[in-house]
Amino acid sequence: MGEFELIERFFKRNPPPAQAQRAQAATDSEANQGADAGRVVLGIGDDCALLQPAPGQQLAISTDMLVEGRHFLPSVDPAALGHKALAVNLSDLAAMGARPLAFTLALALPPERARDEAWLAALAGGLFALADAHGCPLVGGDTTAGPLNLCLTVFGEVPAGQALRRDGARPGDELWVSGSLGDARLALGALRGEWALPPAVLAAARQQLERPTPRVALGLVLRGIASSAIDVSDGLAGDLGHILKASGTGAVIDTEIASNMIAACTHHTWPESQFDSETRRRLALTGGDDYELAFTAPPARHQAVLAAAQAAQTPVTRIGRIEASPGLWLAGADGQRSPLAARAFDHFG
Repeated sequence: MGEFELIERFFKRNPPPAQAQRAQAATDSEANQGADAGRVVLGIGDDCALLQPAPGQQLAISTDMLVEGRHFLPSVDPAALGHKALAVNLSDLAAMGARPLAFTLALALPPERARDEAWLAALAGGLFALADAHGCPLVGGDTTAGPLNLCLTVFGEVPAGQALRRDGARPGDELWVSGSLGDARLALGALRGEWALPPAVLAAARQQLERPTPRVALGLVLRGIASSAIDVSDGLAGDLGHILKASGTGAVIDTEIASNMIAACTHHTWPESQFDSETRRRLALTGGDDYELAFTAPPARHQAVLAAAQAAQTPVTRIGRIEASPGLWLAGADGQRSPLAARAFDHFG
């Protein structure tokens, strides 16, 4: 099967006739109604895709690459791989409060994968299921032979001046995290043989590792409420460090809350010797691959944060606060503080 047949069979979704005219008409109509959804004017099949953001919108653009052996195990379910490849990009849009618009895919395939039609169909199925759920069509890309590698660029839109950024945290702001942290690292450790997990626990944690949920709905409702935001991909401590650096602030995290952020751990009985509070805290703070949102908001917006989370059907937890003095600290119940290194995962470190 050649390159163009592969694209045609697995990644090109035939649009209805006169797509461009209807898309532009819809854009004009919705613009008159004040709608904030952009439109794909031209997708796969030409030298470039054409996107038409709605009036008053800014484009949000992000690229992420997944490399076999570095970002995922060779044994991963191809449907899960397709899901995660798009999910990690949508998570970046969520952190900016941007609505998904479209994405491109650059795909490198080893010869054996290019010949495996069942594997390709599952990969495309996982990819498009998540794309459809977020109204985010594939509009172009590239394919080539090589080590397995998926590189996606996602496009979103956000009202001008309303994007959530990293540089808005202010002293006194509350520090929040969505969902749970550490489950992905918990699963990875089990798959690597670092520790053993009961089958039910491994299944729950592995879902977080291989099929993360991009918090797009939460990002959208946090516009105008959150003062800063970032998606947690390389570990909370390191990613929070990016907010602190950009904002010129520090932060303190409640130690007890941090050690209880792992959903799989808190929903099952664990041998204390295997997963004590210190281990849980380490997984939650530095584990990575969580794709949750860490964000800040003024204390006066506390109830607004809770209402936004309820509207987005996404759990959130207040884990600390922003301070004027630089540095990242853990605070125990006795008020004692210990420094926490704000280092993120580094591919070349």
